[in-house]
Amino acid sequence: MIIEQGIVEEIRGRKALVRIQKSAACAGCPTRDSCEVGSDRPMRIEVANDPGARVGDRVEISMPAATLMKLSLMVYFLPVVALVAGAVTGNALAGYLYADPTAASVAGGGLAMAMTYFVLKWMDRGAGVRETYRPRMTRVFHGSGPHSPLEKEPDL
Repeated sequence: MIIEQGIVEEIRGRKALVRIQKSAACAGCPTRDSCEVGSDRPMRIEVANDPGARVGDRVEISMPAATLMKLSLMVYFLPVVALVAGAVTGNALAGYLYADPTAASVAGGGLAMAMTYFVLKWMDRGAGVRETYRPRMTRVFHGSGPHSPLEKEPDL
């Protein structure tokens, strides 16, 4: 189970916008430059507010590790497989299309990756409906308090 903590910044109906603490695991991640962690902006995530957290509450957000692994494979592995399969298919079809094999490979790989991108975007919209792919608010610590790990101590 992947568990992070955050501060509720805003309540939007039955959902809460939570600012997530950047953990040590994020600092060691090889893809940190391609997500919000690499920037100076805080990470924010929208989760269902089932426990009834209020603005300013410190909350625990969790997601099963298997779900995170499945999503990671879909986002990182599928485009690579599509690129290779599209390039091989493009090369195989080059003779039938009277095209240069290299150009057909590049076009086939690009087309397959683009199709994968659109399929993943479509699945992402559908994943909003499926709660198994969304992080959950599992615990509320009412009030962030001065000793919250998310808040800085005032400089004296």
